[in-house]
Amino acid sequence: MTVTPHWFLPTSGDGRMIVERFHANRSPGPAAKREPDIGYLAEIAHAAERLGFEGVLTPTGTWCEDAWLTTAALIRETRRLKYLVAFRPGVISPTLAAQMAATYQRISDGRLLLNIVTGGDSVEQRRFGDFHDHDQRYARTDEFLSIVRGVWSGKPFDFTGEHLSVSGATVLAPPDPVPPLYFGGSSPAALPVAARHADVYLTWGEPPDQVADKIGRVRRLAEQEGRRVRFGIRLHTISRDTSAEAWAEAAKLLDALNPEQVAKAQAQLAASESDGQRRMVALHGGGLDRGVRGLEIHPGLWAGIGLVRGGAGTALVGSHGEVADLIEEYHALGIEEFVLSGYPHLEEAYWFGEGVLPELAHRGLLKGSRDERAGLPEERYIAAQ
Repeated sequence: MTVTPHWFLPTSGDGRMIVERFHANRSPGPAAKREPDIGYLAEIAHAAERLGFEGVLTPTGTWCEDAWLTTAALIRETRRLKYLVAFRPGVISPTLAAQMAATYQRISDGRLLLNIVTGGDSVEQRRFGDFHDHDQRYARTDEFLSIVRGVWSGKPFDFTGEHLSVSGATVLAPPDPVPPLYFGGSSPAALPVAARHADVYLTWGEPPDQVADKIGRVRRLAEQEGRRVRFGIRLHTISRDTSAEAWAEAAKLLDALNPEQVAKAQAQLAASESDGQRRMVALHGGGLDRGVRGLEIHPGLWAGIGLVRGGAGTALVGSHGEVADLIEEYHALGIEEFVLSGYPHLEEAYWFGEGVLPELAHRGLLKGSRDERAGLPEERYIAAQ
């Protein structure tokens, strides 16, 4: 079992500080310094492909650009890079989603990965016209994925459920290959759905002992369904030539925040219905007074990003070798896929790709050379400074 690295497309904007752009005036931090135009996102996609990342995650929500359209525009910019498209099953027809995925696979030569985001924020969901509660949303996702799988079978598919029903649902031709389904969720309502449908169960970056417990629960539920699920983790990264340099970069991110920004962000995050978000908030305690190393919740695992960012709130921090050590620790638990990001995303892709990926390759944890993974000729790429 080897490690599969992925990167992230910041479709809400990018910069040298922790940024998260909300709709209207809800931003808890500084505005993005780099707009998410297609030219800049293409730079990140090119870098990810050159460095040997498998794919790039593109988020979903009203605070970012649409993932389907953005990544479709980037298909011709790359040759081998895959696109992990996040979307919400409650706001689109399952037959239409199956059709879009099948079309995407054909025009991209099989480079689509799908990230199923059920949604943990009722305020956000209602913007899309979704008034289901938390558990109802996961029940609907269960039905949605059953329909999508059925439509991809190549035969007209009928389904009658509590939330969704279709009759004779089909597509022009089934996708080839069928896109892998990535799925996250930590609640009792979420885990059985993951066990029934996910190809890759994604967790946010909790300490290894908590991740091991979650993996065990999902694995047992999947075995009851007669299935095997692979596991992935979503993390940020700050990797430098030395540990001191990496922690100095983490300190810069923390120093750019103020108590008012943190308090505002934490008030918004506290309203989330997501069990995973509550687990993220519990890791850092919600304040700046602990200092940069006081937010280190496991050797090399830093919770400072979660002070103002929803979703993934922890980062791997350290020298290239130390970051590789922590990746190896997660890998020993059963984590195969690492979905990573950093501020700014272009520069951090190079720091990780030219620092940590060679270290992982040296340890035998990567399949093939960087150029083989990227499908590129032998070249030397210089890190962005």
